[in-house]
Amino acid sequence: MPALCWGNIPDLEHSTMKPQVQTKYHNPIAKMSKLPQITAFFWVMKICATTLGETAGDLLSMTINVGYAVSSLILIGVFLISLVTQLTSKSYNPLLYWTVILSTSTAGTTMSDYMNRTLGLGYTAGSAILITLLLAIFAFWQFSVGSLSVKNVKTPKIEMLYWTAILISNTLGTSLGDFLADTSGLGFAGGAILISSLLALVLAAHYYTQISAVLLFWIAFVLTRPFGATLGDVLTKSQEKGGINFGTVGSSIVLLSILLVCIAFTTFNQRKLMGTVAANDE
Repeated sequence: MPALCWGNIPDLEHSTMKPQVQTKYHNPIAKMSKLPQITAFFWVMKICATTLGETAGDLLSMTINVGYAVSSLILIGVFLISLVTQLTSKSYNPLLYWTVILSTSTAGTTMSDYMNRTLGLGYTAGSAILITLLLAIFAFWQFSVGSLSVKNVKTPKIEMLYWTAILISNTLGTSLGDFLADTSGLGFAGGAILISSLLALVLAAHYYTQISAVLLFWIAFVLTRPFGATLGDVLTKSQEKGGINFGTVGSSIVLLSILLVCIAFTTFNQRKLMGTVAANDE
């Protein structure tokens, strides 16, 4: 039997040589998730979308005055339609993804208001119920999948858990934001400052500690919702209540414009990446 000539076999782990055989796993498009990359730009869009969810939800339920129950049904319907479209899509679509995020924010706002005001649960009890629901979802997700990392959101089951967690976290964020602004006595500006400080601590923990990046991601994801809720109140409420009195209509228009510009920029980069990959594969 001829001996193996190890000297002729390249060390693929340390060599700078590129494999000559291309497989589908070398194609970035094949590995693309239906979710965006977690960058600083992602968090800017997240805060913008959640703040818009707060102002748009209030616009529908209070300014247009259709009521919390009716507006909740309308916005949950929009959420379900956009969610089904997202679940059936084959790749990441920035406009579709952020439409679902926005719909969870607006639906979460009216759902929270319905629980706390119409049903009379109050901000404290409503927040406690939502925290329990969110922890239960995370526990089921961790038990059934083994990880809460968004990098693993690549199957319909995990994606459903992902969006359920987002809907509950956005509803919780509204309750927490209202709790901080009203029940705690901090006011709208005080609540926004507190949440901003907590987000700064999470950011510092990400860079300077060994705390799980997955845990920090979900903490930040949850905290950006009450931050958006309190920021939305600062924008829309009167100066007597600690706001700047920009109104639900004006605030929603400005925030929607910013979000659409960000989505357009993200879509452009996405198409540019796909075009580059397609050109390299030819």
